[in-house]
Amino acid sequence: MKSLCVYCGSNSGARPAYAEGAIALGTRMARDGIRLVYGGGNIGLMGTIADAVLAAGGEVVGVIPKQLVDMEVAHLNLTELEVVGSMHERKSRMFDLADGFVALPGGFGTLEEIVEMLTWRQLGIGNKPCAILDIEGYYQPLVAMMDRMVEERFLHPGQRDDLWTGQDIGAMIDWMRGYQPAQASKWLDEKRSRELR
Repeated sequence: MKSLCVYCGSNSGARPAYAEGAIALGTRMARDGIRLVYGGGNIGLMGTIADAVLAAGGEVVGVIPKQLVDMEVAHLNLTELEVVGSMHERKSRMFDLADGFVALPGGFGTLEEIVEMLTWRQLGIGNKPCAILDIEGYYQPLVAMMDRMVEERFLHPGQRDDLWTGQDIGAMIDWMRGYQPAQASKWLDEKRSRELR
């Protein structure tokens, strides 16, 4: 585990605990020699975790579309800042650079990015671990929705279990280091149902 991609809000959120969690994760990553890969912003939780990694002596690689650089939200004091042409290029490049993916609290962009990585994992496009650092229970409604997907047979239980959720940073990193991809097929239950007809 040399690099972790962290998705998080470009706002700081309503609770101080969100920034505190970002600082704690960034500090732990730097201490463990894990490079941060993230969206390259200097605002919100994005800027907070980048600054925390740098302050603790770690490395940070930002990947940001030129449009956002032009809007002056790029963090210009990173170890490395890659400017790309589009959001699609950004996500693809972050996938290439990272050994795993973590979501901190955030909005539409954060949710979309971690769910896309889960989808890629589900389809076998990648075999990298995905985790949600559920600070203050922020993601509990999403976790409940995933459990409902399993109950309603839109998601295989093995694929649901392929996502780590919790608040313990050390436990999360240990899980990611020992990660073994789920072997369950997205369509396994559907195939069995057809065979029984």
